[in-house]
Amino acid sequence: MRPIRLPEQSVGRRSRAEVFEGGIYGAIKRVVVIGNGFSGAESQCIGLVRALGLSGCHSLYRVTRPRGGINGWLHWLPVSLHKKVNYIMRQIYSPFQMEARGDEVVPFAVQKTGLSNVLEADAKQIAKMARDTFDKDGPLLVVASGRDTIPVASSIKRLAPENVFVVQIQHPRSQLNRFDLVITPRHDFYPLTPHAQKQIPWFLRRWITPREPPDRCVVLTVGALHQADSAALRSAASVWHYELSPLPKPLLVVNIGGPTSSCQYGVDLAKQLTAMLQNVLWSCGSLRISFSRRTPEKVSKILLKEFSANPKVYIWVGEGPNPHMGHLAWANAFVITADSVSMLSEACTTGKPVYVVGAERCTWKFADFQKSLQERGVVRPFTGKEDISESWGYPPLNDTAEAASQVIKALAERGWTIHT
Repeated sequence: MRPIRLPEQSVGRRSRAEVFEGGIYGAIKRVVVIGNGFSGAESQCIGLVRALGLSGCHSLYRVTRPRGGINGWLHWLPVSLHKKVNYIMRQIYSPFQMEARGDEVVPFAVQKTGLSNVLEADAKQIAKMARDTFDKDGPLLVVASGRDTIPVASSIKRLAPENVFVVQIQHPRSQLNRFDLVITPRHDFYPLTPHAQKQIPWFLRRWITPREPPDRCVVLTVGALHQADSAALRSAASVWHYELSPLPKPLLVVNIGGPTSSCQYGVDLAKQLTAMLQNVLWSCGSLRISFSRRTPEKVSKILLKEFSANPKVYIWVGEGPNPHMGHLAWANAFVITADSVSMLSEACTTGKPVYVVGAERCTWKFADFQKSLQERGVVRPFTGKEDISESWGYPPLNDTAEAASQVIKALAERGWTIHT
C-alpha cells in the first residue's frame, strides 16, 4: 500500500500536543497588527504574520496623522502632538476656511485616506482587551511597524506586560527594552560604525539612530520583511498565468521607485536607464516596466516616450490590477532602482538574477545596504552590457521566515507557542 504523506507544517504551525505543552493559556491564536497607513510598513507586518501561520487571525489597527494642506510640514512632530496642533489650528481657521478653488489654497485640510473601515490604534483599549480576554483567548501577539506606531506598541507592552508579546519592526531609535522583540535590517545599525560616525558632525552623533547596539532582543535581517513567500508567488503565478505565461522569454521586469534623500536621482538616471535597456533589449523576449507611486513624472515620461511604441515592451502606469506579484512569479530577471529596499528584498527571495541601477547614488546606511547585497552575490550592478538570457543564481534571501523562527524561539522562552 502506498504510504500517505502528510503535508509539511509551515513555520508558524504547531501540533495539538505542542499547544497543550505550553498550557491552555500559552497558545497565541490572535494578532493585532498596528500600521501607519503606508503599504511598505504594513506589508512587513502582514508578511511576518503570514510566516507565523496566523494570516487569518489578525486585526488591523492604524496610527494615522492628519493629512493635506500644511500638515505635510508637521510630519516631524510626534503623532499625538501633531493631532493636537491640527485640532487647534482647525478651530482657529475653521470660520475662514474655504474649499480650494482655482489658485486658492486650504491652509489646513484633512485628506480622506479611505481608512474609515480600519480602527484607530488606541493603546489603552488594546491593552484592556488583551487583559480582559486573556483567560478565554490566551496571549495577544502585537506586531507594529513604522515610526508613528512606536509609542502605541510600547504603551501596550507597558499596560499589559503579562498578556501580550510585542514585536516592533524597523528600528525604534532608542529604549529597545520597551518591546519583547525588535526586527530591523542590519544597515539600520550602520550609524554606529566608525566609518559612519566620521560622516556626521560630532555634536549630531548622539541624535543619529540608532543610539544603542543590538542586544539579544534584536533580530537583524538583510533587507525588509514582505509578503512574497512561496505560497503567495504560487498563487500569483496562477492568477497571472494567462497574461504572463504566453510572453516570449526571457522576461525582464524593470521596477522603478523614486528618489529619496539618501538615494537621489532624476532625469539623468532615467536617460541612463533608457539607454542601457535599449542595449539589452535584443536579448529579451519581453520587457515589462512598472512605476511606483513615488516615481516622478519627469522620470516616467522619459521611459514612456522611448518604449511605449515598442511591441516588446509593456509599461504599467498604475491602471488596472497591480502586476507586481505576478512579475515576481513569472520574471526571468529583474532590474530595480536602488532606492527601494522593499522591492529589492522581494526580488532577492526568488533566486533569479537581480540587477540594480543607481546604487552608486546611495549614501549613508542605504549605501551599506547595497554593499551588503553585492557582497552576498544576490545582486549585480546593471551596466547595459548584460545578456538577459544568461541566468545566474545565489542563495535567496529568507529574512521573513528566519525572523518568524526567531519570534517562535522568543515565545518559547516565555512558555508560549503559536496555535493555528
